[in-house]
Amino acid sequence: MGDQRNEMIRAARVYLRVSTDSQDLARQEAIVAGARAAGFYVAAVYREKASGARADRPELLRMVGDLQPGEVVIAEKIDRISRLPLPEAELLVATIRGKGARLAVPGIVDLTDLVADSSGVARIVLEAVQDMLLRVALQTARDDYETRRERQREGIEIAKRAGRYTGRKPDLAHHRRIVALREAGMSIARTAELAACSIAQVKRVTALHRAKLAQPIKTSNDQTVP
Repeated sequence: MGDQRNEMIRAARVYLRVSTDSQDLARQEAIVAGARAAGFYVAAVYREKASGARADRPELLRMVGDLQPGEVVIAEKIDRISRLPLPEAELLVATIRGKGARLAVPGIVDLTDLVADSSGVARIVLEAVQDMLLRVALQTARDDYETRRERQREGIEIAKRAGRYTGRKPDLAHHRRIVALREAGMSIARTAELAACSIAQVKRVTALHRAKLAQPIKTSNDQTVP
């Protein structure tokens, strides 16, 4: 009976992502409860604030590294997993599959069980159909990303011509958190993980903070104090 119960356990790893530090992951948290309600054992939840067009997302890479054979990767939509160019997106999916895991994402038809129960021409056709559907979904996610970027560029150009563009405002609270973690002795990689941001952002914010500290201070008598 013990072995039979173990075979029935379906393990999942949930990946939650938003693109910017100002966005909130709370809306996607329901995915975790939904996975458990569907009968999955949630082995881990990975929360990330980074663009899906980046391949070097720390939490994504950590999740892929943690994957075990038979596990399922659950995300809100395919664009949470990837907005990469198609060749890179397919490589990412191939890496996940290479770990013996599979995707469970709304909008993606999963023919895994049918493929496993098929052979010969039927198996080849089912695998081809699944790969085609996944490729379409990955390309659609990339196209949507590029369309959004183009509209953003157009909006910025219009705002610049109208003299209304002031640039993106920094998230000062998030910057203070990054600085505090670094000053507490956290490594760059650990700070990025705890602050849910990229390693590049940690380096950038740390450099800006150090540059400010190095600036001379002017006294009330206009004297410069190093």
